[in-house]
Amino acid sequence: MFLQLKNITKRYPGVVALDDVSLDIIEGEVHALVGENGAGKSTLIKTCTGAISPDEGTIVIQGQEFSALTPKLSESVGVGVIYQEFNLVDELSVAENIFLGRAPRKGLVIDRKKMESEAAKIFQQFDIKIDPAELVGNLTVGYQQLVEIAKAISQKAKMLIMDEPSAPLTQTEAKALHLVVEKLRDSGVTIVYISHRMDEIFKLSDRITVLRDGQKVKTIKTAETNLDELVKLMVGRELKETYPQRNHQVSDEVLLTVENVSGTIVDDVSLQIKKGEVLGLAGLIGSGRTELAEILFGYKPKTSGRITLEGKEIESKTPKQAIAKGIALVPEDRKKLGALLEFDIKENISVSVLERISKFFTVNRTTEVDIAEGYRKAIRIKAPNLEEKIKNLSGGNQQKVIIAKWLATEPTLVIFDEPTRGIDVGAKSEIYELVNSLVESGKSVLMISSEMEEVMGMSDRIVVLHEGRVTGELARKDFSQEAIMGFASHN
Repeated sequence: MFLQLKNITKRYPGVVALDDVSLDIIEGEVHALVGENGAGKSTLIKTCTGAISPDEGTIVIQGQEFSALTPKLSESVGVGVIYQEFNLVDELSVAENIFLGRAPRKGLVIDRKKMESEAAKIFQQFDIKIDPAELVGNLTVGYQQLVEIAKAISQKAKMLIMDEPSAPLTQTEAKALHLVVEKLRDSGVTIVYISHRMDEIFKLSDRITVLRDGQKVKTIKTAETNLDELVKLMVGRELKETYPQRNHQVSDEVLLTVENVSGTIVDDVSLQIKKGEVLGLAGLIGSGRTELAEILFGYKPKTSGRITLEGKEIESKTPKQAIAKGIALVPEDRKKLGALLEFDIKENISVSVLERISKFFTVNRTTEVDIAEGYRKAIRIKAPNLEEKIKNLSGGNQQKVIIAKWLATEPTLVIFDEPTRGIDVGAKSEIYELVNSLVESGKSVLMISSEMEEVMGMSDRIVVLHEGRVTGELARKDFSQEAIMGFASHN
C-alpha cells in the first residue's frame, strides 16, 4: 500500500468539502478519482500534497503517518502533482520551468545545454515537438499542459497525482499522454488519475473511487464496472442522453457572415452562422479556432476581410464594442481570461453589465443581486452564497459563473471556446441543455471543441480549420470522425 487516507474531513464556511473520507492507493496502480465538480476531488488531492491541512483524519504514506503535510514534506516522501491550474512562469523558457529551482550546474553557472537536453528527452516520450528554449508564455494552453506534465515527471515522483492532465489536449496529444501513463505504471510509479473523460478512465485505471458531495461513494475495480453504473454513482441519477435533442428548426436567416477574414494565424476565412444554429468549429491545436473567435470578439485585430452581423458590417476593435453589438465569448482559459478569481460570484456576473445597472457611478446592489441569483438558480451554480469568491469554487462552477456573466449581456451570438474542458458529466449535460435553450430562443452559438464526440453531438454544422484556413464544412448527416480528422490534418 502506498497511500492511505483515514477519515479525512475538511470544512470551509458553509461547506463540508470532505466528509470522513477513507481511501487506499495500492503501490504501482493507476487509481482513478471521479465525481462531479464540487465532489471533493481537488480538496482530496490537495490534502495529499500538503496544499491544505485536513480538520480531522490521518494520512499514511508507505507506513509513515501524518496528521497533515506541507508541500515540501509531500515532495520529500515522493508525491508529485499536476494541478488543473498551471504553475508556470511565462517569462522563463520551457526548460527553465521544468527545472525551476533544480537546474543542473557547472560550478555556480546553470548548465543550459544539459537542462535543455534533459527537457528534450522528456518530450520525446510524448512524441511532441516543443522547443525547450521557447518561452512558456508563447505556448498554447495545450502545450503549457505538456510542460506541466514534463515538470512533474522530471521530479521522479514515486506517486504522481494527475488532475485533469488531458483536458486541454487534442486526441493525438492525449494518446501520447496515455502511453506515458502506462510507461510510468510499468516502471512502478503509483498514479492517481483524475479525469472527466470516461473513455480514458476505463482505458488507464486499475481501480476507480467515486466521490459525491464530499463523501466516498464506492471504490471498485475498473474491470467490474461500466459507464452507466459509474455515471449513476457519480451523479446519483441516470443521465438519459449525453447530448440532449433540440426541438426546433434552424432558421434560414443568416446572423453572422465572415468574408475572407485574416489575422493572427487566421488566413482568408469565410463562413456563415444562421439564427438558432450551433456551428461547430473543429481543428487541431494551432489551427486558428481560438484566434478566429478572438477576432470576432474584438480581442485580436483582423488585417483584412469583412464581418457582417444581421446584415450590417461591423468593426469590433475592442471586446466592449463586440459586447455592445451582441457578441459574447466564453474563453478557453477561464483562469486567465474568464474569471476575476479574487472577486465573488455576484461581482463576476455583474461586471459585464455594470453600466446598465449603475447610475451616477453607483451600482444598484439590489439589481446586481437579483441578476446573479437568477443565473445561480437557472444554471445551478453550487455555492453557499453569492459572496463566495470564485477562486473557491470547483472548475465546473467557475465555468457556470463565467457563462452567466456573458448571458447577462443578452447576446445574440455566444462563442463557447472549449466550454466543458475539465467539467464532469453532470455539469456537461447541464451546459449542453443551456446551449440548446440559447438556440431554441433564437440566439446563435459558435462552439469550439477538441472533443470529437462533443462537436459532433452538439453541432448543426461543422466548419474545420487547418493552419488558419477553412479546409472543410460538414452538414449533420455527413458527420464522422474520419471526415473531420481528414479536414483537420488537411489530408
